[in-house]
Amino acid sequence: MAAETPRHGDGTVEDMIKTRNLTLGLAGLLLLTSACSNQSNSATTDTTAGAGLSKVLFLGDSIAAGEALPLAAAFQASGVGFQSIASEGGGNVVGPFSDKNWEKLPEQITSAKPAVVIYQLTTYDWGSEQEQQAAYGKLLTTVTGAGAKLVFVTAPPIRPDDFYKPHMAALDRSPNVARAVAANAPGQANVLDASAVWGATYQQVKDGKADRSSDGIHTCPQGAARFTHWLLAELARLFPGFTPAAAQAWANTGWSADNHFKGC
Repeated sequence: MAAETPRHGDGTVEDMIKTRNLTLGLAGLLLLTSACSNQSNSATTDTTAGAGLSKVLFLGDSIAAGEALPLAAAFQASGVGFQSIASEGGGNVVGPFSDKNWEKLPEQITSAKPAVVIYQLTTYDWGSEQEQQAAYGKLLTTVTGAGAKLVFVTAPPIRPDDFYKPHMAALDRSPNVARAVAANAPGQANVLDASAVWGATYQQVKDGKADRSSDGIHTCPQGAARFTHWLLAELARLFPGFTPAAAQAWANTGWSADNHFKGC
């Protein structure tokens, strides 16, 4: 089975997002290029994590690996521990490579001692509905057994190439399967619909700037930043003791120049 080819490159973010309208996906975010790193902001930041969100463990594929870059900066600024085990060419709990992932995943979750495990559904979550349900249920059991809560997050829509086209029915089904699993575990599992960030279809350019990679799969710094701002707001809703740091505290900390971002 062919593995996903990692896509790396340089990326920067320019004066991107200036409104607080979440329905437009802009979320009050101001990201600056490194050349503007000395610009000051008078906003204050409450970095008290509060109960229920002492540490977050982030799971997913290479899309999640890119999103983990601003997430790490944002959680650090928010006073929350963060660890990503998102994987290039894998990271899934069902479908190809998942058997290998399961050999190490339970220990990774237990040793991380997270309060919350976030699993962004991957582009490899292939399989029948029964296979998906069994895998998501196994993940839930593993996470709760480690004393944590599970949050599923839907993946951004992709522009499928010949590699993905045969599996789109399974990928399109996976959010509803995750919802069914979470519905059977009230208080232990939730599903967050990230279409508020990405829309229903792949969109490379948003607000006049690159939001998604030209490869049709990954995110650009702007998209990863918008996702981060949205996710932190959703976690604050789920865990009222958590107060996210303002975007100015994490948006311009150098992560946007990471070579993970390419095609932007």
